[in-house]
Amino acid sequence: MNQEKIGKFIARCRKDKKMTQSELAEKLGVTDKSIGNWENGRNMPDLSLFKPLCDELNITINDLLSGEKINKDKYQEKFEENIVNTIDYSTKRINIYGNIIGLIIVIFGLFISMSAIMIFPSESSWGSIYSVFGIIIFVIGISKLAKKIPIGKRLLLILAIFLVSLGILFITDYINVKKNNVAPMFRKTTTYLGGDEELLYYDTPFYDVIKCNDKFNIVKNKNYTYDELFEYCENNK
Repeated sequence: MNQEKIGKFIARCRKDKKMTQSELAEKLGVTDKSIGNWENGRNMPDLSLFKPLCDELNITINDLLSGEKINKDKYQEKFEENIVNTIDYSTKRINIYGNIIGLIIVIFGLFISMSAIMIFPSESSWGSIYSVFGIIIFVIGISKLAKKIPIGKRLLLILAIFLVSLGILFITDYINVKKNNVAPMFRKTTTYLGGDEELLYYDTPFYDVIKCNDKFNIVKNKNYTYDELFEYCENNK
């Protein structure tokens, strides 16, 4: 589908009908700029406007899509060719819109994850919930962008991206605990043990954190007894 040729044809037919761009725009319920964009070949009229436009210019849809008046002997040939071109054009437009939506979803997902980490305090479980939710939205967006990839490879790609994204969240959380002396955001349980100093035990999937003497200490992941936790704090005053 040659947009430039079609645009020139629209302009020629409009002038033959002695209409200005403004007059044609008013009849079709669009703006002057839209008519200008069609005639300059920057874009095509919406499919819903094909028939009203052709009626105003006294041409057929086949003429419009061909960018010229079609002789009767070539009408069927051009008709079939234009159907294929129209389907191809529509598919490309759908793919473009799909990619735009996918990109918006990706950005929105990343925004939710980053906002959750920055807004919610590490002691709150909502930060981890919202950040994982954001990653899920992010992966959905990636899925839309990768829809041309065969389903098997696409599923593997989505799984890999999801796991890597979760890994980044866990690593970021670990660094945050170590560098900024805060509670881990991604934890399975939190146990308050009391004592002279507030003693808290955080069980995370990959490591544990013991808070004593106002310090969050990263320790090996295992099942600690109360005695072991109190002993650790006594040895690390």
